[in-house]
Amino acid sequence: MGSLVALDTKNSFVFFTDSPETTFELPSTVEIIRVPTKTPTVEAASAKGRRTLRDLWAMSRTVSRHELDVFFFPSVYSYFPVLGRVPMLVTIHDTFPELFPHLVFPDRKARLLWKAKQSLAKLQASLIVTVSDFSRRCLIKYLGIPGSRIRIVNESFDPIFRPLAHDQEDGHLDRYGIDKNGPFLLYVGGFSPHKNLSMLLDVFREIVLDFRFRDLRLVFAGDHDGDSFYSCYDELRAAVIKEGLKERVIFTGYVPDETLVHLFNRARVVVLPSFGEGFGLPAMEAAACGTPVVATNCSPLPELLGEGALYISPSERGELLGQLVRVLTDEELRRKMRRAALQAASSLTWQNSARQLLAIIEEVGQRSSS
Repeated sequence: MGSLVALDTKNSFVFFTDSPETTFELPSTVEIIRVPTKTPTVEAASAKGRRTLRDLWAMSRTVSRHELDVFFFPSVYSYFPVLGRVPMLVTIHDTFPELFPHLVFPDRKARLLWKAKQSLAKLQASLIVTVSDFSRRCLIKYLGIPGSRIRIVNESFDPIFRPLAHDQEDGHLDRYGIDKNGPFLLYVGGFSPHKNLSMLLDVFREIVLDFRFRDLRLVFAGDHDGDSFYSCYDELRAAVIKEGLKERVIFTGYVPDETLVHLFNRARVVVLPSFGEGFGLPAMEAAACGTPVVATNCSPLPELLGEGALYISPSERGELLGQLVRVLTDEELRRKMRRAALQAASSLTWQNSARQLLAIIEEVGQRSSS
């Protein structure tokens, strides 16, 4: 949103928020309206969380008091009914809550509430925004949204993610107990079952039986307390102990970007074995650092990264094992992947994303005024 506001000097922007402060700087020309709510959106936007009817009404009522040309939801998680006839854009990143409801939501009630919100958002939206052509095809196939109602705004990554010299490490890895001179596989993301981390752990257990990888470690980087989806973190930790891998597997918890860039640069391979990804942001961040990626083929990553990554079917354990061993042992392949990854990542910027979004906002605004 910061890039959008910086790009567009013609239109005025109003941000409705229940947060006491924004996480990025905005020009003084942006109007920020704070709506007191009992449960912050970031807490309600989770598998177990939900907003009260009072909170939803507070947001709806506040928005209805303003004359707006277009209203934009950056995520369907933050959706609430908008009163009146203001044209509306809703972002739906992917279809995983629909494809894997048992892996995303803890109970039937949560699934039903999600389905109701998703259905109402689709009905009320003038256009649906999504983050890749892969997600667009999924929205058409699984949610029945006509392709004519869907627009794409590619995600991007913070420019902090870039190649670093090894002497720039400066103790960032030490705080997590990671040997900066030792090889490690890196996973970055949440701990929902659809991330397929149990298979990653099982494959890692087999890899380290090979004498060539006796010093290899596996690092899970991600906030296991604030996961939006149902989390399998406790089960994963228990499996690590059961398999005798406690000294080889590291859970960092939340890692800020200024430290995460060092993990990406030091990792031998970044692994994303999910059953599906709408975009696959950690893989793109790794690519921007020039780090080889092994990722799910149920994602837009084959289109986005090309030869900058190796791809696996998330249901094929042998594929993950083979591709990891391949990239760990073939230095020439690693060099080729690094070059391809850096080239692919260079085309994605938040400025380009902002241009795409602005064009969609203006399209909807022109429709409503005609």
